[in-house]
Amino acid sequence: MPPYLKLGAALGALLSVHGVPARAQAAGGETLTLKRVFASPDLAGLQPRALKLSPDGTLVTLLKPRADEKERLDLWAIDTRTGAERLLVDSKKTGSGAELSEAEKMQRERDRSVAGSTGITSYDWSPDGKSILVPVDGDLYLAALDGQVRRLTDTPGGELNGVVSPKGGFVSFVRDGNLFVQPVAGAERQVTQGASDTVSWGVAEFVAQEEMDRRTGYWWSPDDRMIAVARVDESPVGIVTRTAIGGEGTKVYQQRYPAAGTPNAIVDLFVMKPDGSGRVKVDLGVDKDIYLARVDWSKDGRTLYVQRESRDQKRLDLLAVDPATGKARVVLRETAKSWINLSNNFHPLKDGSFLWWSERSGHGHLYRVSGDTWTALTSGDWEVRDVVGVDEDKGLVYFTGNRETPLEQQLYVTALAKPGKARALTSAGWWNDVVMDDAASRIVVSRQNSDQPKQLYLADADGKQLQWLSQNALSGDHPYAPYVASHVKTQFGMVKAADGTTLYTKMLTPPLEPRKRYPVFMIHYGGPGGGRQVTNTWSGALNQYLVDRGWIVFAIDNRGTPDRGKAFEDHLYRAMGTVEVQDQLTGVEWLKKQPFVDADRIATYGWSYGGYMSLKLLEKAPGVFAAAVAGAPVTKWELYDTHYTERYLGQPQGKPSAYPASGAVEEAVKIRDPLLLIHGMSDDNVVFDNATALMARMQGAAVPFEMMAYPGQTHRVGGPGISVHLWRTIEQFLAKHAGGPAPE
Repeated sequence: MPPYLKLGAALGALLSVHGVPARAQAAGGETLTLKRVFASPDLAGLQPRALKLSPDGTLVTLLKPRADEKERLDLWAIDTRTGAERLLVDSKKTGSGAELSEAEKMQRERDRSVAGSTGITSYDWSPDGKSILVPVDGDLYLAALDGQVRRLTDTPGGELNGVVSPKGGFVSFVRDGNLFVQPVAGAERQVTQGASDTVSWGVAEFVAQEEMDRRTGYWWSPDDRMIAVARVDESPVGIVTRTAIGGEGTKVYQQRYPAAGTPNAIVDLFVMKPDGSGRVKVDLGVDKDIYLARVDWSKDGRTLYVQRESRDQKRLDLLAVDPATGKARVVLRETAKSWINLSNNFHPLKDGSFLWWSERSGHGHLYRVSGDTWTALTSGDWEVRDVVGVDEDKGLVYFTGNRETPLEQQLYVTALAKPGKARALTSAGWWNDVVMDDAASRIVVSRQNSDQPKQLYLADADGKQLQWLSQNALSGDHPYAPYVASHVKTQFGMVKAADGTTLYTKMLTPPLEPRKRYPVFMIHYGGPGGGRQVTNTWSGALNQYLVDRGWIVFAIDNRGTPDRGKAFEDHLYRAMGTVEVQDQLTGVEWLKKQPFVDADRIATYGWSYGGYMSLKLLEKAPGVFAAAVAGAPVTKWELYDTHYTERYLGQPQGKPSAYPASGAVEEAVKIRDPLLLIHGMSDDNVVFDNATALMARMQGAAVPFEMMAYPGQTHRVGGPGISVHLWRTIEQFLAKHAGGPAPE
């Protein structure tokens, strides 16, 4: 659930329930309305996605929402020498308008960064920097930098996972479950055979996409000589009948969904030449019930590195594979008593050593591994997040982390040979996301904080800012400028958990009047692996709208959430629905002690794992909340997928099983407080059966609740019209049960 639960964080940022005293228009400003919050252009201004530097570092490319249609993305470029930006590919002029295949729709849903988006959602630079491969409406196009666009494919089936090979000789993609390779100046060739309803080549299986942050199923060698290709056989996987109920009819999908405790797909790995010849099967071991976690090539293309994860996720092996024979040997093994978190920080070096990320110290840190020798490049009570650049000539590695505070993210650099204290290259007070060019000579920083939406600037390898790429100042004609006068600052704080652990909080309040008490809208997510609410990031127009309506917005990150060390996260091992509930209630107790809080009007909201938490909070603490909203909740963990669920709860058949206590269905009969249940009727992640199981239990026990189901909506409920309806529904519910005003 980490990737999908990022949606909980995204919706938390959108969080715009409203309610309570009438708001006054800020002096010199405009009144923020719910319709405007969801209208175009985006109130946050430029919200770049998929930032990349061209191979020569002269262009920054990004996906940018259209001013008149913020769900549709186009491909833009910013010149790093002049700051001039230009449209490279207009998705409306380039695309055919064809409907996407179901496979591509679901891929987009599982990639939360583009869920709900249309137009261009990915692209790939050619190594020579002269063209870009762009998928649009299911087909592939090759865009030159002068604006010329050449169509490469024109088929009804659609192409997935299109890339340009590392040396630039080929374009490759998956069509109808088989891998195709096409010389840039030649004809396509199908290089795998045998795809069917249950067998596919070159596509990541469901749990790899949804839970493992692995988006592809094939990997080119750096010299274009070979391709490693995964073959996925889903025939052992159970079928969930997903009834995609839409506004104009119903479609039934027989979806292969590996529920906890049931068989996974069988994944094999092969190495072959670009024409499909010379195929060799990789030896992944005798145990077939494993996860293919990561695949990488060495710098010289002579070794294939494979990360093999055990079914219980307590063992992770790094295999070195001879691509000529498929023979493998274990070069590194990680073990854990609870579970192992995966990362994307494996990085092979020229001398045969490699960078490795591990939580062996209790915190996620970088190591340089050479044979049996591990050299710690970072250490301490903080977390390294992502390696973003390596300069082997200068012996430097660049990475993001949270050394100073878990509320922020900074860019650091340290030496590969004689590591000392890492040097921060970005400024405190910001959450910084970073991309670098392949030579690690230039840095593009995308930074934000609770008062400033994303800004882009170009820096040199020492972190010195060279120029703004997008200052995104909240003034002049910026979309948010009319509302700055009523913008309130986020207050960060700390409270102690029952065991003395420090928990971080955030709060936004209206201007407080003496002796007046205000209602609270409490946001929670609470699960492991993602969805943190308390970070110094842009607070979102919907939060501001909520505050304008008279609500206090409050969140607390409980034990079990990430970025605080393994022990902090491990509190939820075989114990979901326990300490995270307790810590959220600790936050409530703190709120009740504040003289400006109306203790009888505290409402709580969560989506996904947060929706599950809404249910557990009502079950465990009746009478505490005036009302609760549960969006797309998991209600029975036996219904959720293998990789996420078993990581934390083990197998449901285990003795003793952690599933009964962690479920939310049986104890739903204890709910006494107002509940609004929301679910998309085409959700392929938290399938709709979770909602119906809860509904049936509560109805059978004569426990009242309110429900809003969304035909055609998936795990992400939103989009033009839908988002406004969703939050008006929540407003109406809160007006009735928490004393808020009626919707606009």
